[in-house]
Amino acid sequence: MADPLTCTASDLLPLLGGAANTTAVATFICSRFDAVSAKLSDATYAIDNTYLLFSAYLVFAMQLGFAMLCAGSVRAKNTMNIMLTNVLDAAAGGLSYYLFGYAFAFGGPSNGFIGKHFFGLKEFPSPSADYSFFLYQWAFAIAAAGITSGSIAERTQFVAYLIYSSFLTGFVYPIVSHWFWSGDGWAGAAKSSGDLLFGSGVIDFAGSGVVHMVGGIAGLWGALIEGPRMGRFDRTGRSVALRGHSASLVVLGSFLLWFGWYGFNPGSFLTILKSYGTRGTYYGQWSAVGRTAVTTTLAGSTAALTTLFGKRGFAAITSGCAVVEPWAAIICGFVASWVLIGFNKLAEKLKYDDPLEAAQLHGGCGAWGVLFTGLFAKKAYVNEVYPGRPNRPYGLFMGGGGKLLAAQIIQILVIVGWVTATMAPLFLALHKLKLLRVSSEDEMAGMDMTRHGGMAYIYHDEDENSNLPQFKMNRIEPRDTPTGEHYSQPDSV
Repeated sequence: MADPLTCTASDLLPLLGGAANTTAVATFICSRFDAVSAKLSDATYAIDNTYLLFSAYLVFAMQLGFAMLCAGSVRAKNTMNIMLTNVLDAAAGGLSYYLFGYAFAFGGPSNGFIGKHFFGLKEFPSPSADYSFFLYQWAFAIAAAGITSGSIAERTQFVAYLIYSSFLTGFVYPIVSHWFWSGDGWAGAAKSSGDLLFGSGVIDFAGSGVVHMVGGIAGLWGALIEGPRMGRFDRTGRSVALRGHSASLVVLGSFLLWFGWYGFNPGSFLTILKSYGTRGTYYGQWSAVGRTAVTTTLAGSTAALTTLFGKRGFAAITSGCAVVEPWAAIICGFVASWVLIGFNKLAEKLKYDDPLEAAQLHGGCGAWGVLFTGLFAKKAYVNEVYPGRPNRPYGLFMGGGGKLLAAQIIQILVIVGWVTATMAPLFLALHKLKLLRVSSEDEMAGMDMTRHGGMAYIYHDEDENSNLPQFKMNRIEPRDTPTGEHYSQPDSV
C-alpha cells in the first residue's frame, strides 16, 4: 500500500489568506480531499486483493495439472486412484491448513520458529492479511503435498495419503514457510526486525526450497520406505520401465502446470499496485511482475528444449524468479535439466523408484534453484523486492559476495534436516502399522479395481499380461456383388 494522503485545515489556512470563513473553507476542502484519498486507498486494496485471488486460482488450477500429469505417468489400472489422491490432497490440506497450518506459518507476532495466532482464522482478517492471502498460501501448501503423492504412486494405501497430507500441510510445510516467508521467521529475507541471516536472509521468492524441496524430500522418504513398485527392477537388479499409459495426459498436464506457474511465481509479489519511483511513472511492481513471468517462461522453455519436458525448469527458477535477469533464467533452466538427468541416473543405480521423478525433480532441481539465486541475484532487483536494507548482499556472480549463497546453503540443509526428522518417522510408523503399502495382490491387479470399485476405462498396459476384457478391432473393406453393387464385409485383424 502507498502512504495515505493527508490534509489538515491548518495546512490550507496560510494559502487562503485572511478572507472570511477561511477555516470552514479549509475544513471543507480537506474533507473532500480525505474522501478521495479513502477511495483511492479502497481501490488499491481491491486491486491488490483481486490480483492475489486470481493468482490463487491459477495455483489451485495446478492441482488439475498435477492430476493429469500423474494419471498419464502411471499405468491405466491406477488412473482413478492417482486422480483421487490429488483431490484428497486439496481437501485434507484445506481443513488442516485452516485449523493449524496458517497459524503455524503466518500467525504473528511470534517467535522465529513457529507462528501462534489465527488458528481456525480466528480474529481474521487482520491489518497484515486478508482472506485472499490465506487462500493463496493454502494453494501453495497443497502443491507441496501433491508433489509427495507422485513419489509414492501406484502402491500406497488411501489412508496413508490422508494421514501424510494432513500432517504435511498442517505442520511440516507451515513451519518451513514460517522460517523463510514470515516477517518473524529466523531466516527470511523479509524479516521485519533484528539481524538477517548473514546480513541477507534467504531469498526463496516463490518456493524452490519452501515448496518444491519440502514436497520432494518428503516423497523421497516415502518412496524409500515403501520400496519400488513390483516389477520395476528384475531379479538381476536391472531397471524395467513401467511406462505411463497416456502421453496425451502428460502433455496436457504439463501445459496446465505451466499456465498455473504464472500465478505461482508472479503472484508471489502478493500486490501489484506499487510504484518503485526509480524510473518514472511507467516502472513499478507491475513491471517486476512482468519480468518474473518472463524469467519463468525462459527457464521452462530452455528446460523443454534441453529435455523435451518443461516442468523441471519451473521448479528451479521459482526461488530467484523475481531477482534475476532474463538471460540468467536461461542458464537456470539449462542446468536444471542436467541436474534432473543426473539424479535420475543415480536413482536408477540405487534402485530407487519414483513414478513421477518427484524427488529428483522437485528436490534436486529445487535445491539447484536455491543455489542459483545465491549466484545470480541482481542488486537492483533484490533492493526492489526486499526494500529497507540497501546494503544487503546479492548474487556471488553479480559482484555481491558469498553471504547470500551461504544463506541459501543453510536453507537447503535445514529443509533436508527438518523434513527428514518429521516425515521419515511418519512414513516408517505407517509402514510398521501396515498402513502404508497395499498388498501385492492389490498392486498387481491395480488399485482402481481393488480399492475403487472399477477401472477408470478399459485399457491394456503393454508391460503386463492383463486379464481384463479387451476390445477387438475389425477392418471393413468394400467387396463387389454379382450385380455390380458394393457392400462392406468385416475382416478380422
